[in-house]
Amino acid sequence: MSPEVSVVIPTCNRPDLASRAVRSALGQTHEDLEVVVVIDGPDPATEEALAAIPDGRLRVLTLPQRGKAPNARNQGARAATGHWTAFLDDDDEWLPEKLEVQLKLAATAKLPSPVVATRLISRTPRADTVMPRRLPAPDEPLSEYFTVRKGLFYGDGFIQTSTIMAPTSLVRRVPFTVGLRRQQELDWALRATAQEDVELLYADQPLVLWHQDENRERISLENPWAEQLEWLRANRTLFTPRAYAAFTMSVLSSMAAPTRSRQVFAELLREARTGRPGATDYLTFLQIWTLPPALRHTLRDKIVGRRSTPEPETPTPANVA
Repeated sequence: MSPEVSVVIPTCNRPDLASRAVRSALGQTHEDLEVVVVIDGPDPATEEALAAIPDGRLRVLTLPQRGKAPNARNQGARAATGHWTAFLDDDDEWLPEKLEVQLKLAATAKLPSPVVATRLISRTPRADTVMPRRLPAPDEPLSEYFTVRKGLFYGDGFIQTSTIMAPTSLVRRVPFTVGLRRQQELDWALRATAQEDVELLYADQPLVLWHQDENRERISLENPWAEQLEWLRANRTLFTPRAYAAFTMSVLSSMAAPTRSRQVFAELLREARTGRPGATDYLTFLQIWTLPPALRHTLRDKIVGRRSTPEPETPTPANVA
């Protein structure tokens, strides 16, 4: 019998983190699942670590060569046998009720192929923060929810890979974009929800631990602004004019500002004006280009504040319960 949910975990050369992620998936209160770990290229240490986990629901697929996380996720989705596929990055953890909550929410969907996401706890050495700060409003364009800022130093909308569960048929029909280094979740979410049979549902509870270890190398710390601009232009139809301008003036500008290039500044300003920027977008754009990053982060923390998760509301991850 096929399991109800297939959990796909891409990993490479991080045996301890991969083992932690696997145990959090196997420790779900919803037990009708399989865990498909996709090792991105030969990696004997990770294979050995996973072999020490005695659970018949665990499968390991080792790819012959590295292809990066989007390709590994796609390979895992092809190998999945469950009706649903849920993604989990190897450096994250799930809280025990994550899949149970998502499946109950999926049962309320009005369309046949719902994408079900959850809030998460962003964990740094300094504090825990619940994200996203708010959920989409009814009839709010998702491209605007994900990109348009309400304040100068932060955004409200957010989606992260480890929170996503969707029908396996959908993740095969709409695969992750191989070669894209940044905005992988945003790219996938906008393309998936553009399908006529898809809606996005959010669980209000934070059910994922997103470990933001500040001294660990992360793809999300790279700043390939030119590559991202090319991606944005190629996918313009996925954005409203308002969202197109907001993404250019906030996300792209944050990547490009370290260049301190007047030419890049002017290019992004022209690009944003092909959309429909608002006053907050212009102010955001200027503060990104004029304030040093460290000062921006300090001001953001002082103005926005950090909402630490209260102790009673922070469940124990499944692998250490």
